[in-house]
Amino acid sequence: MSTISAGTTSGTALVSTGNTAGTLIFQTNGTTTALTLGTDQTATYAAGVIEKKTAIAASDIDLAVGNYFTKTISTTTTFTVSNVATTGAVSAFVLELTNGGAATVNWFSGVTWNGATAPTLTASGVDVLAFFTYDGGTTWRAFVLGQGMA
Repeated sequence: MSTISAGTTSGTALVSTGNTAGTLIFQTNGTTTALTLGTDQTATYAAGVIEKKTAIAASDIDLAVGNYFTKTISTTTTFTVSNVATTGAVSAFVLELTNGGAATVNWFSGVTWNGATAPTLTASGVDVLAFFTYDGGTTWRAFVLGQGMA
């Protein structure tokens, strides 16, 4: 395990500053704080978390690459989720499905829906769904954010 002492280590575009409280601070331009990592493993961003929209090539939702995913359904699809945070930390993502009702969608293990029933997805259109877990992926809470979106 490495230790960062109080002081500054410079890179080409990012500076990391360890302070005496054990907090790690990432700055741009040497003065503007972009991210602070606390000793309790919390991350505080100076301006909201920015994620990119990621198209799923196969059917694995890899939480190491983002938290907003898109997929167009044309055949039976069985989703899986990888790189889920451990119990006690929260993993969450949004899934934008195009034509989700055009074929069978099998959800990953542990998904629970409102009323214990998965939604009927739109056969020709876009549905937006949200998922979160706090127990390492044993239980996933799933919500419909919108159906038949333009």
